[in-house]
Amino acid sequence: MNKMPVISTDLELNGVIRRIVEKFYGQFEPVFIDTEEKAMEYFKYELPELSLINISDFRIDSVKIIEQTKEDPWLHFGGIIGVHLRKDTQKAEELMRNSNIISLIPRAEMIWGFFRVMKIIFQNHRFLFHRDVQQNLLKSISGTFVMENDPFVIRTYINLVTNFLYNAGYINQDKRDRLLVALFELLLNAVEHGNCRIGYDEKTRWLNEDRDALDLIREKLKDPAVAAKKVYFSYQIGVEKSSFTIRDEGPGFDWKARLEKKGLNLEMHGHGIKMAGYYGENLRYNEAGNEVSFDMLHIAGDTEKVPGLFSKREPVTFGPGEVVITEGEESNYLYYIAAGNFDILSKGKKISTLEPEDIFIGEMSFLLANRRSATVVSRSDSVLFKISKNEFMNVIKEKPHYGILLARLIAQRLDKLNATVSQAQRRNM
Repeated sequence: MNKMPVISTDLELNGVIRRIVEKFYGQFEPVFIDTEEKAMEYFKYELPELSLINISDFRIDSVKIIEQTKEDPWLHFGGIIGVHLRKDTQKAEELMRNSNIISLIPRAEMIWGFFRVMKIIFQNHRFLFHRDVQQNLLKSISGTFVMENDPFVIRTYINLVTNFLYNAGYINQDKRDRLLVALFELLLNAVEHGNCRIGYDEKTRWLNEDRDALDLIREKLKDPAVAAKKVYFSYQIGVEKSSFTIRDEGPGFDWKARLEKKGLNLEMHGHGIKMAGYYGENLRYNEAGNEVSFDMLHIAGDTEKVPGLFSKREPVTFGPGEVVITEGEESNYLYYIAAGNFDILSKGKKISTLEPEDIFIGEMSFLLANRRSATVVSRSDSVLFKISKNEFMNVIKEKPHYGILLARLIAQRLDKLNATVSQAQRRNM
């Protein structure tokens, strides 16, 4: 269970937060904090993965808290959810600019909005909270977000990606703003035109009646078949550039004719493709027109500030059934888990399993300089990176919170093992 500081004195809001968090299988435990001094103390020593700040709480100086998190890179480890009254929308947006914001939620939409955001966080825990490890240990990461066909979730997914790139030093604020626009336009197109099948003429008629385009999408989503469709948002983040692909489950469209067509009322709508092409690089579609990709070049030189342990190495791969570590052998390194699942065996008996969420293999004997206490067997095709003790200690010297992170991982691993042993003992009683 991960503790989630909630900086708020609003008892009604805090009750809503507690009830919603409980729905996610104990993944997070809210810790309610009522002053900015207590909040900063908590951030500095706990390095929370996720925080929530009531920006409109007049009893708390939310400006002071957020500005300090921007100044201190230690506090960029986690993401922030901001809650605000509608009258404070502009203040909240300006305050959270350049921060590690995950989502801004109006107070009136807290119940359904916060639930959706927590669901995204629960499903994409590894990308959000292990980005700092990936940034320092790997030179390339990739994956796919499977998004619900819902406009509300778009900005949350976009924030996950742009936060990663900005905090890693791959893009500056200008490129971050450009990427936000390109991703928003293309993801909204995937929902609106791809899955909901809203044509240009239909949208024009709707807007001519002074109605909100989002309401048209909501009308379409009343059809269960439309609501069930997904948007697939893939990313590949390297050193020199990032590449993004967005695919919907619609039939596609004639994108060549759309780009060449003249005389459209772009003041009203229809400018998404052109804006995405302007703000991104190398915009390209598949033949059917239901998949679009583009690149974002990184800032030259800035990434050299980040120590990359594997810049000159190849990943180590294992197939199903292959032994990664053998019980009793000497230990002076550990593995970072890039992909795969692993069985942990002691004296031939399975005692646990590991997956990418666990981050490392072999950290206990690595730290104690002991022989391996268990055998690790790959359950599937897997990818690992080997880290020597000297390399890891050099990273800890530069970034001390890696020591805290490793200690927490060991504690979590022991807690998980103790729970497994306890269950086995109860079954045998």
